Amino acid sequence: MNVRTALPLSRREFLKASGALIVSCAGPSLIGNALAQMPGGSARPALLPTELDSWVAITREGSAVAFFGKMDMGQGVDVAIAQIVADELDLTFERVEVIMGDTGLTCNQGGASGSTGIFEGAKPLRKAAAEARRLLVEQASQTLGVPSAGLRVDDGVVSAISDPTKKTTYAQLIGGRHFHHRVEWNKKIGNAMDIEVQAKPKPPAEYRVVGKSFPRRDVEGKVFRTAKYVTDVSIPGMLHARVIQPPRAACTVAAVDEGSIKAVGGARVVRERDFVAVVAGREWDAVRAARMLKIDWNVEKKDPFPPMAELHDHIRRAPVRKRDEPVKKGDVEAAFKTAARVVEAEYEWPFQSHASMGPACAVADVREDGVVLWTGSQKPHYGQLGVARLLGVPPEKVRAIWIPGPGSYGRNDAGDASLFAAKLSKLTGRPVRVQGMRHDGTAWDPKGPACVHRARAVIDGAGRVVAYEFISKGFSRVNIQTNESDPHQSLVGMATGLPPKHTDGFNVPAESYAFDNKRMGWETIAPLLEACSPLRTSHLRDPVGPEIQFGSEQFIDELAFATNEDAVAFRLKYVTKPRDAAVIRAAAAKAGWQTRPSGRGARSGDVLSGRGIAYAQRGGTIVAAVAEVEVERKTGRIWARRVTVAHDCGLIINPEGLRRTIEGNVVHGLSRTLFEEVRFDRNSVTSVDWMSYPILDIGDAPESIEVTLINHPEIAPTGAGEPTMRVIPAAVANAFFDATGVRLRTVPLNPERVKAALARA
Repeated sequence: MNVRTALPLSRREFLKASGALIVSCAGPSLIGNALAQMPGGSARPALLPTELDSWVAITREGSAVAFFGKMDMGQGVDVAIAQIVADELDLTFERVEVIMGDTGLTCNQGGASGSTGIFEGAKPLRKAAAEARRLLVEQASQTLGVPSAGLRVDDGVVSAISDPTKKTTYAQLIGGRHFHHRVEWNKKIGNAMDIEVQAKPKPPAEYRVVGKSFPRRDVEGKVFRTAKYVTDVSIPGMLHARVIQPPRAACTVAAVDEGSIKAVGGARVVRERDFVAVVAGREWDAVRAARMLKIDWNVEKKDPFPPMAELHDHIRRAPVRKRDEPVKKGDVEAAFKTAARVVEAEYEWPFQSHASMGPACAVADVREDGVVLWTGSQKPHYGQLGVARLLGVPPEKVRAIWIPGPGSYGRNDAGDASLFAAKLSKLTGRPVRVQGMRHDGTAWDPKGPACVHRARAVIDGAGRVVAYEFISKGFSRVNIQTNESDPHQSLVGMATGLPPKHTDGFNVPAESYAFDNKRMGWETIAPLLEACSPLRTSHLRDPVGPEIQFGSEQFIDELAFATNEDAVAFRLKYVTKPRDAAVIRAAAAKAGWQTRPSGRGARSGDVLSGRGIAYAQRGGTIVAAVAEVEVERKTGRIWARRVTVAHDCGLIINPEGLRRTIEGNVVHGLSRTLFEEVRFDRNSVTSVDWMSYPILDIGDAPESIEVTLINHPEIAPTGAGEPTMRVIPAAVANAFFDATGVRLRTVPLNPERVKAALARA
C-alpha cells in the first residue's frame, strides 16, 4: 500500500476522485488555502461544524458521501450511518458512502467511544442529511415551478406528484456548487457534538431503509485479504522501528551499547532520555537489532508490584484516593443497625489486557510543512492532538488518517504506537513505521483495572430486602485517560521526562432495583507505579461494566437464594422500570426459564448443568442474558453451551448487524469471564503471549447464541457495542452456582479455581 504524502492535504483530489462536490470538512485541519476556491471560482465554505457543507457531499452522479467523525471497530456502524443518511436523503442504501475517522475529512465526533456511534454520532448526520434534502427540494421547487409540498423524492430524483414527467435530480440541482448554508452547532467537541437545522428528520413510520438488514461492507475484504490495514501502509524512504521497553518496571536507562547492533547493516539506535528505539530500512533488521541491543538499566524501585496472589488484599488495604457515592437513598446505616438478617459478599476482578489480535502499528511522516499520521487508534482526532502536543506544532498542521488496525475496544496500545512513530519521525527526519511485538501488545498495553466489590444487604422478617449497599474499590479506570491526546499519559512522554497526569474514576451498578435504603459508591487507589508502568489502567471494552455487574448481579442472585426465591421473579419484584422488566421477561421466555430457586437441584455425574441470569442498563440500553453452562467435575472446565440475550436499544437501525454485535459481545464476555487474567511477578508483567494470556478459542464458544431484539421505534437509538458485555460474567457465575451449589466470586472462572472450589465444597 503506497501512500501519497504531499502537503498541503489534497481533499480536493479525494472529492474529485469520487465525483463529489467539496461540501464536507472536518473543522480546522490541514486543508488550508489549497481548497479555498471551488472549480469555477466558487469560494469554499469555512471548515467548521457550523457549515452544512461539513457533513454531506453530493457526487456528480447524485449519490451521497457522509463524513463521519467516528469509525467502525467491527460493529458495522458505517452501514447503519449509511442507512440513516439514505433515508433522510431519499436515496437507496447502495448510493451512500461513509468516510470515517480522517481528521482532514471529518469532524471530531469523539472517535469510537462508549457505544455512542449511533446514539450520539448519527444525530448530526441525520439532521444534516434532512437539511440537505430540504434545500434540494426547495431548489427543485423553483426549477420545476411546483410547490415543495407537491414534490416527492425517489432515489435522488425529485418529481412532481401530480405530473411525474416534471422532474430533476440531485446531480442536476447541485450543479458544482456548495450548499453555503449555516447550521447551529452546540459548541461541543467529541461524542456530544451535534447540530440543529430547520428541517425535521423523518418519523420512523416513513423509514424505508432504516430497520432493514444490510450486510457489512468490509467482510469480503477481510476474508479475502484485499482490505488494507494500518500494517500495510508503506511510504518511500520509510524506516522501520522497534521501541525497546524495559525488561522490568521501575527502571531507567543507564547506558546503551550502540555497537552491540553493528552486525545489522543499516540499523541504528535512536534515544531521548529513557526512550530507546532501533530503526532500519528493513523491518526484519529492526527486529534483529532490537533483540541484539544491549542496554544497562538502573533499578529505581525494588519489587514495585505486590505478589500476584496478594493483589486483591493490596486493594483492600490501600488508602482510598477518591470516593464517590452517586446513589444514596434512605438511611442505610440505620437499617443495618436494626437488621433482622444481613447478607454479605465480596467479589474480585483481575487486571485484563486488550490482547488485540496483533500488536499496534502506526506510521508517521513529520516534515516542516506538516505531519501525517496513519493510525489504527479508535480516536484519531485525539491522536492528532497528542502528536501536535508531543511535537510542539499546531494541531492544524497534523492530519491523522484512521486505517483499520488489529483491534481496540478502549485505549489499547494503538495510541502509544502513534506517538512513538511521530517522535521517531521527528528525531530521524524520515517517515517511520512502528510496530510492536506480541509481548509489547500484551505486556505494555493499558490494562483494565483490578478491583474488589463489597456488597451487603438487610433482609427483614418478612423476607424483604430493605437495605442494600454496593461499594467498588480498585485502580482507576482513567489512571491514564481514554485517548492519546495528552503526551503526559503516554509511554513516550513519560520516558522523555513529561510528568504523568493521573485521574480517578470508577462507576456503580447500572440497574433500577428499588430498595427502601440503598447506597452505591466507588473508591479508587493509587497506581502501583506513577510512570511507565505495564500495569497502568485505562478503558477496556465497557469500562468497569463487567467488573461491577459481575459482583452486583451475583449478589442479587445471592439475595434471591437467601430468600428462597426464583432469580427471575426476584429481579422482577424489585426493578422499577417497565422496559427493564420487559427485557428480563423476554430473556427468560426465550431461554425457556423454569421457575425455581437456584442452586438447590440434585447433582450427580461428571458433568453438571445449570442456568443463570443477569441484567443491566448501559447508556439507555437494557440487556439481560441467560447462560446455560456445563461444568466438568474432573477437568474444571466451564462451557457456556447456550447463551440467550434480550436487548432493547430503542429504534433498531439494522437488525442483523445488531445481532452480530451482540454475538461478539457474548464471545468477548465469555473470554474475559473464563480465561483472561494478566499475570505478573514483583517486577514485571509475565503475560506476554497467547499461552500466558489465554483467550477463548472456537472450541469453547457457545453451541448457540440466541437473541431477542426489542424494537422501540418511538425511542431514539442507543448503543450496542458494549452493553451485552457487562451481563455475561454474572450470568455465567450464577449458572455455575445453580449447577454446583458453589459460588465463584473471583474472575477468571478457570479450571484451577473451579476444581479448588469444588474440592472445598
